[in-house]
Amino acid sequence: MSAATASSRRDADARPARRTGARLRTRRRAIILALAAVVVVGFVLAICLGRFQLTPLEVIQAISDRESFAHQVVVEWRMPRTIAALAFGAALAVSGAIFQTLSRNPLGSPDIIGFSTGSYTGALIVTIVLGGLVPVEFGALAGGLATALVVYALAFRRGIDGFRLIIVGIGVTGVLAAINVWIRLRAKAEVAMAASVWGAGSLSTVDWAHLVPAVVILALLGVAVVMLAPRLRQLELGDDSARAHGLRVEPSRLALVAVGVALTAVATAVTGPIAFISLAAPQIAARLTRGPGIPLAASALLGAALLLGADQLAQNALPGVPVGVVTVCVGGGYLIWLLIREARRR
Repeated sequence: MSAATASSRRDADARPARRTGARLRTRRRAIILALAAVVVVGFVLAICLGRFQLTPLEVIQAISDRESFAHQVVVEWRMPRTIAALAFGAALAVSGAIFQTLSRNPLGSPDIIGFSTGSYTGALIVTIVLGGLVPVEFGALAGGLATALVVYALAFRRGIDGFRLIIVGIGVTGVLAAINVWIRLRAKAEVAMAASVWGAGSLSTVDWAHLVPAVVILALLGVAVVMLAPRLRQLELGDDSARAHGLRVEPSRLALVAVGVALTAVATAVTGPIAFISLAAPQIAARLTRGPGIPLAASALLGAALLLGADQLAQNALPGVPVGVVTVCVGGGYLIWLLIREARRR
């Protein structure tokens, strides 16, 4: 057989794989564009709809007319809450995508492993135990990072096994949940009640003063995610393969863990712990794109859309109910299905 014939046969064998790869890339781009359109439409509807309904033209007029009541509704009430839902939904989803990729397990999200609970513990310590001497954002970040270090240290045995990480994380979550209850029981009644409401996860108290710093921090963390994304893709192939490509596995994993925890901590510091967005969004995005691994961009857009939709449901269909309660109710069914699916695989 001539070299030319062998080369042509290899090219013929590689064509189906190239066509499949091209179709998957096209599908991923189409899904990302569709999700971006959903987010834009959802943003417009969230600004326009409510008890005080407005048309898009009236919204534009309200933004420029600072003396009108519509300006108060749009700029001071609806816009911060809507932007917060989009930003924090995207942050939670990307955090979930990072941890699910690192653990190679669909249950490996911050709210299951305990990082969200740890952020809430840090925020409670700062507000109740320390009396607000330290910013809540610092407490949430410190609590999340401390929890991550404890879980990482307890789960490390010549490397990180995803299943062991989840089991350790669930145990740490139980301990932290008990500590959170103990802290609230020792607080004054009005403080404990406010902490309990905040602990349910709510966007109703978000204003520009809290939102702007959080969005700036999330933007910086987004840059870090983009820079670390190639390392995440290499780790997705396995530690041995990543080492063979010259990647320093443990420092890269620790950097990704720190960024993932920070994404969760920033959202938790402003809204309280909002469950199941980080669990469900990455897995749904992976099923929509049907590509290898968990797509970060699609996960972020889907997380933003999910949290915005849950918040609109809480505002318009269930007045007074925190958005965290809605995500727990919806995500609980998803978690049950996911646990049954994982049990059948084993």
